[in-house]
Amino acid sequence: MACPVIAHKNPYPSTLEPGTNWWWQCGQPNQQPFCDGSHKVTDFTPISLELSEPATHALCGCKHSASKPYCDRNRKALDT
Repeated sequence: MACPVIAHKNPYPSTLEPGTNWWWQCGQPNQQPFCDGSHKVTDFTPISLELSEPATHALCGCKHSASKPYCDRNRKALDT
C-alpha cells in the first residue's frame, strides 16, 4: 500500500463552504489541504465533504488520521 506524503504535521484549520469540498489524502497538492488533481499520479483518491452550511474543521495535514479527513492527532505517532 502506498504511503501518503506528510504535507504538514499539524491540522489545517479550514472554513469550508456549503457544497462539496475535496480533501486529498495523497499529500501531493500545492494548495493543502484541498484537491488539485495531483492524486491522479498516485494510488490515492480524494475524500469528499458534503456540507449544508459553512463550517470550520481541523483537516488532517499528516494524512495518517484514522478519522480522515479530520485530524485525530495521530501525527504524534509519526514523531517516534
